[in-house]
Amino acid sequence: WLFHAESGDYEKAWRELVKNNPMPAVMGRVCYHPCETACNRGSLDEAVSIHAVERFLGDLAIERGWRVAPGAPTNKRVLVVGAGPSGLSAAYHLRLLGHEVEIHDAGPIAGGMMLFGIPAYRLPRAVIAAEVARIEAMGVKIVLDHKISDVLAEKVAGQFDAVFLAIGAHIGKKTNIPARDAGKVLDAISLLEDVAKGEPPKLGRRVAVY
Repeated sequence: WLFHAESGDYEKAWRELVKNNPMPAVMGRVCYHPCETACNRGSLDEAVSIHAVERFLGDLAIERGWRVAPGAPTNKRVLVVGAGPSGLSAAYHLRLLGHEVEIHDAGPIAGGMMLFGIPAYRLPRAVIAAEVARIEAMGVKIVLDHKISDVLAEKVAGQFDAVFLAIGAHIGKKTNIPARDAGKVLDAISLLEDVAKGEPPKLGRRVAVY
C-alpha cells in the first residue's frame, strides 16, 4: 500500500491497507510508530512515516466516502460482544467473509477504549464515528445500551452460530503505594473515562501526577 500511495493511487493504497486494518484514520493518529525507530531507511535519510501516510489515506477515505463491500453470504450469524476496537475489527473481517454480524455493547456509543481511553484532542470523535459508520454500512448491526449477562442465552435467543467476546480490559495500572487507599488516588483509565463522559474528577487544591 505504501507503493501505491507513493505512486499517487490513493484509493488503491487505501483498499490494500484496509484488507487488514479497518480503521486507518484512527490507527494513523494513535499509533506511536515504533517501526520508525527500526526503519533502515533512517540510515540513508529518514525513516518512512508510515502512520502519517496511514492517517492521510484514512482521512481521504472519509472525505471521499470510500466503502468496502461485504463478502458473499454464508448464512452464518455471529454475535460480537463489545463495540471497542477488537469487536469492531472482528465484525469487519467477519463481514468480509460474508457472515451476518451483530455487535451488542453495554455502553451508549460504539468505540470502547478509543473513546474512553484516548482524549479527544488526540483522537477526534468524528473520526471514530466515521470509521464505525463505514463498518455499519457493510451490514453490521450495532445494538447499544445492551448489557449481556448470559452469553449462551443471548446466542440461543438470537440464533447465532458463534460468539466473539470483545469486552476489553478497562483496567488501569496501579503502583504499590503504601496506604494508597487512605488518599484520593486515581488511575489514568478511570480519569480518562470520567473526562470522556463529562464527569469532572473530584480533586483537592494540590495534585501530584505519577
